[in-house]
Amino acid sequence: MFFSTLFRRYVVPVLLAGLAASPGITLAATQERPDDHLRDVLVKTINEADSFKDRFDAEVWLMDMSRRLKSRVPNDAERLELLKNIHYEATKADLHPEMVLAVINVESNFNRWAISRAGAQGLMQIMPFWLKEIPSAGDNLFDVRTNLRFGCTILRHYIDREKGDFQRALARYNGSLGKVWYPNKVFDALRKRWFKSR
Repeated sequence: MFFSTLFRRYVVPVLLAGLAASPGITLAATQERPDDHLRDVLVKTINEADSFKDRFDAEVWLMDMSRRLKSRVPNDAERLELLKNIHYEATKADLHPEMVLAVINVESNFNRWAISRAGAQGLMQIMPFWLKEIPSAGDNLFDVRTNLRFGCTILRHYIDREKGDFQRALARYNGSLGKVWYPNKVFDALRKRWFKSR
């Protein structure tokens, strides 16, 4: 419910303004037909995706987000596998996958091998000390599923701790509680790139 309010408050006005300014733009992922290779990979990914309501939702979301992510992850199979895993881990942690995409965008720009100056690792920039805190989640923070599981679990914990206050939860996630620059960057990425188009 809080995300719906956040979505209406931050995303919808920007989306509507963008549509008004660019009447020729279509946001639907199905407007561009996939080539044969992408179609094969997409069918395989949809058949393996178990975090969607149905196959139609899987196809629409995967195609839409795949188009947006292509410039950062050019390999079709790698990109769709990543999106499937993001959707699964986000849904499992009761997070919106679009928010997780925005966090990854800000944290690592989708570089699974990223290491920060502070030593945070992978897509969601997880600090290695978390390996001791959640030992059952895996031990390799460069493994995509492990990194996503840690990141989504940690973010969910902070959202719960902050009673649904996404701004404070995101600041906690980044280690900048009391400051707004990091949450604003995530909200900006969500508004500009990872908004849900339907």
